[in-house]
Amino acid sequence: MAEVEWPADKVERRSVESLIPYPRNARTHSDQQVSQIAASIREWGWTVPVLVDGEGGIIADHGRILAANKLGISEVPVMVATGWSGA
Repeated sequence: MAEVEWPADKVERRSVESLIPYPRNARTHSDQQVSQIAASIREWGWTVPVLVDGEGGIIADHGRILAANKLGISEVPVMVATGWSGA
């Protein structure tokens, strides 16, 4: 069986302010959704890292970053995906 190469296999912490939202993100989050995500983070903690590219561009989890801002969280766990292109 061939070994699978994972583009994001290490978790690190980054400041929320250093993360860059993807400008063409198709998903939008209402204030109510962000509040629900924030409530989940308050109750359960941060359970899954945010997926970012090498420059800190958010690939997935824009809603949780909005919730982190709402909660005053300054650092979040991220996984950096390498080898992906914007094409």
